[in-house]
Amino acid sequence: VRVVESGGGWVQPGGALTLSCAAVGIKFDYYNVAWFRQAPGKGREGVACIDGSNGHERYGDSAKGRFTISRDMSKNTVSLQMKSLKPEDTAAYYCAAAPLLYSGSLKAEDYRRWGQGTQVTVSS
Repeated sequence: VRVVESGGGWVQPGGALTLSCAAVGIKFDYYNVAWFRQAPGKGREGVACIDGSNGHERYGDSAKGRFTISRDMSKNTVSLQMKSLKPEDTAAYYCAAAPLLYSGSLKAEDYRRWGQGTQVTVSS
């Protein structure tokens, strides 16, 4: 069982990037799936999550109005569309899955399945 992120890279300030998370061995329909990020020297921050069973979304303060989380049930993937990116968005971004009991949670301790992370760098 694992989750795998893709789509990271370098982008200029004001640009956009879409991250994707794929699951192997589990179906996201039965999980709450979240994106977290961690910048050097900082703790892990919850960015956004989506309830795989009903599509309900929740966003951290840094993501509101700029990021959109979505799911594709046919592909068993969860995406994070990011726009108006800022240098402070630079971080390693992680996808994680938690039981639906933790629907709406942006607390890292509630999540058991983690990907390896994908780096996002925003700079000019």
